[in-house]
Amino acid sequence: MSIHTTIAPLDRAAMERAKARQDQLTKPAGSLGRLEELSIKLAGITGRLDPRLKDRVVFTLAADHGVAAEGVSAYPPEVTPQMVLNFLRGGAAINVLAKAAGARVVIADLGVDADLPDRPDLRALKVRRGTASITRGPAMTLNEAQTAVEHGRRLVAGEVGRGLDVVLTGDMGIGNTTSAAAVICALTGLDPAEVVGRGTGVDDAGLERKRDAVRRALEVNASSIAKGPLETLAAVGGLEIAGLVGVILEGASRRLPVVIDGFISGAAALVSARIAPDVTGYMIASHRSQELGHTALLKELGLDPLLDLSLRLGEGTGAVLSLFLLDAAVAVLNQMATFDQAGVSQREGLIIESTTE
Repeated sequence: MSIHTTIAPLDRAAMERAKARQDQLTKPAGSLGRLEELSIKLAGITGRLDPRLKDRVVFTLAADHGVAAEGVSAYPPEVTPQMVLNFLRGGAAINVLAKAAGARVVIADLGVDADLPDRPDLRALKVRRGTASITRGPAMTLNEAQTAVEHGRRLVAGEVGRGLDVVLTGDMGIGNTTSAAAVICALTGLDPAEVVGRGTGVDDAGLERKRDAVRRALEVNASSIAKGPLETLAAVGGLEIAGLVGVILEGASRRLPVVIDGFISGAAALVSARIAPDVTGYMIASHRSQELGHTALLKELGLDPLLDLSLRLGEGTGAVLSLFLLDAAVAVLNQMATFDQAGVSQREGLIIESTTE
């Protein structure tokens, strides 16, 4: 089974214009490093040197995982619905950081194993109450995975009317680092020892349980994994991961920058890239997670993270922190003076101030 999506190539003409302007700004060429690269990429994504970045939305999707029963998390599954309520009250890290970055947070229930309150600020999109344990068979059916992907796409489409310039990914779900690791191992061939980390902070015994759970999941679901990325997602993934696949694909199809958060979002990004390879051009890796396999995952996607703060929370926290760098990149490109405007000469690679005597 496949998902139809159309991802346009980046606007190379806009990228060339951005590069040409960077070379005319009052600084040695390349001296602002990654900020210069980021401004050029944003031009390619949006077709503009001065892209509007005002309306930034964090899509924080929540779901539970049957594999949590295998003792792979330092927290019980009851924490997932409790944290969703905390998001709705504005008391979580993502709420605080999103407010500081001028972003709004969209909270969606894709598969929380609890009855959550009927509230206008909670998108009730529950496909099922949590997944089955990936150690015993598929996490969900193929139809359920595809439904969750479509829910993610509709979430993005629904925010366009309110204003949407930047898409940011976020997640919540006890046990989801195990599912994400299984997805990554399945799609890359990496061994669980290279990918499975401590997640919420499990001890050595917990870490070994996680690695064993991923190994069993890969073995029992091998035939489904061999069929393709959507089948892999259904076999060993999670409902919030599937929803984020839809968020990423829809954002890219609308030529919007898609800021990828950490390990869980990265797994969704990898599935998205396997479905539509051109989608990676629209991805911005916000940070390098402390989770063991995140560096290998970013390498697989061909993405360099903007930040490295030893984060491992999820929720979209790393994604919103990177917004300050997106704003800075666009501001530098558009607000710095050129050599001609400033009356500064550039000669043999040196910047020499013009004088009038």
